[in-house]
Amino acid sequence: MQPRAIALLPLLLFLALFIGSGLYYQAQDTEFAFYQISAPVAILPAIVLALLLGRGALNSRIETFIKGVGDSTIITMCIIYLLAGAFASVAKSVGGVDATVNFGLSVVPESLVLPGLFVITAFVATSMGTSMGTIAAIAPVAVGLSDATDLPLTLTVGTVIGGAMFGDNLSIISDTTIAATRSQGCEMRDKFRVNFLIAVPAALVTLVVLYLQSSGGSIAAPGDYELIKVLPYVAVLLLAVAGLNVMLVLLAGIVLAGLVGLFQLSDYSLATLSADIYAGYGSMQEILILSLLIGGLGALMKHQGGLEFLARLIDRLSRNGQRRSGEISIAASVVLANLCTANNTVAIILSGSLARDIAERHQVDPRRSASLMDIFSCVTQGMLPYGAQVLLAGSIAALSPLELIGSIYYCWLLGLAAVIAIALGLPRLLPAAARLHHA
Repeated sequence: MQPRAIALLPLLLFLALFIGSGLYYQAQDTEFAFYQISAPVAILPAIVLALLLGRGALNSRIETFIKGVGDSTIITMCIIYLLAGAFASVAKSVGGVDATVNFGLSVVPESLVLPGLFVITAFVATSMGTSMGTIAAIAPVAVGLSDATDLPLTLTVGTVIGGAMFGDNLSIISDTTIAATRSQGCEMRDKFRVNFLIAVPAALVTLVVLYLQSSGGSIAAPGDYELIKVLPYVAVLLLAVAGLNVMLVLLAGIVLAGLVGLFQLSDYSLATLSADIYAGYGSMQEILILSLLIGGLGALMKHQGGLEFLARLIDRLSRNGQRRSGEISIAASVVLANLCTANNTVAIILSGSLARDIAERHQVDPRRSASLMDIFSCVTQGMLPYGAQVLLAGSIAALSPLELIGSIYYCWLLGLAAVIAIALGLPRLLPAAARLHHA
């Protein structure tokens, strides 16, 4: 595949339209500035440009786009979107969100509401191995928590995204962990140990920041609640921790929430349940369309040599032989791939062979390269305004993705911790042979 810098131009056009239009309307004091030109519309000129820049028959270029749209990862995300929307809609309609929030406020001290939300989200995400399923399950509670307190909605939802990315990064069953360890040729437990020593300090600082944010808030007295209405959320959390597939977890949540409504609410019927599920589908329309179109655009840019151009560029910049230079190049390769694909697992897979080559030339330990790839992909994905996680949380909370980014403290702090780790050469690792002998 011939590397071509011009193949990246469609992505720049999309970002200019998506972000630039929001900033323009915000400067004009327009209400809902970032909704004036929706992302699924802003991406259309970028797709047209990508088709025009491609080589070969037009039908062949369109086929490449369609294959990207129909990628199994993209379709899986879209199904999760629909199920997440349905679960959030049904659970809210039967009073599950209010009951869960009031129950939580009754047992958690005021100053620990945000840290508690982060810890719970991180635990669930680590158990599930998926940030998407975690956000789908817990973001509605974050919205209800904001309604019951004077804590900003961006802060409560940003806390959930941060906790979800913590688990996505550290979980041994996460797609990113599996992709990073396989591509770099190291054991999963070894990558976890290195990753843990970088991620946990960032998480502890995040808890302090969230504690300070909670202490400044005024939390109203919790209202009445019925524990049975909390059951769908408890079931979702338990099933997630048990390692059940995220789609089955969300389906079980929809069924349980529907049963609570049918047996506890006198005016709740099967027709009402059906309407709530369909309304949940509708709430995910924008993110679903955007994800499909991003999948197609990413396929076009990859096919036209955009990602190959980035790989060659990074390879040329990382030839001085220093370990630190190699680690920076590994981080840059996965970040740039993530920006182009909007999918952290795909970014790791695409940049994996390049990162392994860089690691071998610069004597970077495979455990360290795998850890850095996973960390920087999760940092990027957790703050990407057109990434699935931020889009899903924004859809549930009815917030612009750009409004959320500044409140995702954990991702900012994890990125900072990783940069410090590269600069100082931390954590110190025993050579593989010495480690095995020591064991």
